[in-house]
Amino acid sequence: MICPYCGCEEGRVIDSRASEGGAAIRRRRQCSDCERRFTTYERIEEGAKLMVVKHDGRREAFDIVKIRRALDLACGKRPVADSAKQRLVEVVDDAIHREFDREVGTTHIGRLVANHLRDLDEIAYIRFASEYEEFKSVGDILDTVRQLSERIHDAKDQQQLFDSDGAGPGRPGDPPDPEGS
Repeated sequence: MICPYCGCEEGRVIDSRASEGGAAIRRRRQCSDCERRFTTYERIEEGAKLMVVKHDGRREAFDIVKIRRALDLACGKRPVADSAKQRLVEVVDDAIHREFDREVGTTHIGRLVANHLRDLDEIAYIRFASEYEEFKSVGDILDTVRQLSERIHDAKDQQQLFDSDGAGPGRPGDPPDPEGS
């Protein structure tokens, strides 16, 4: 590493540690000649950027900010914590970059966001789906609301299998609770 102060090419690493959530390594260095210290960062070199294939065939660079903007619009005036939206964005970003190297379709991105948003807030999901699904009629929206309602109903039925303390009814064949709780 070339010293930024004297141009010497010799030096030593004094300290190394993870930085930027593990995405980089921060190294503290000291020059052999002038003995001044400086910091360098090592990051993974990103080759070709992930491209998003639009419905009309156009391609543009993947931009996670657009997903966040869409979430903010869908969740407008809803009681959804900013941290929950940010977590959703990070989960979607990780999933997309794990699964795709060069290109990903907008359909896949939209479906992934919608699936996670459905669990976060039903109204925000309907708002997002109205753009993503490109509903043609009110009937399309009603079908989606019915499916969501059935899903919520099924989840409530499953919850009834558990006691009020969430511990569950026990396994078949377990002896009854002596305290009767």
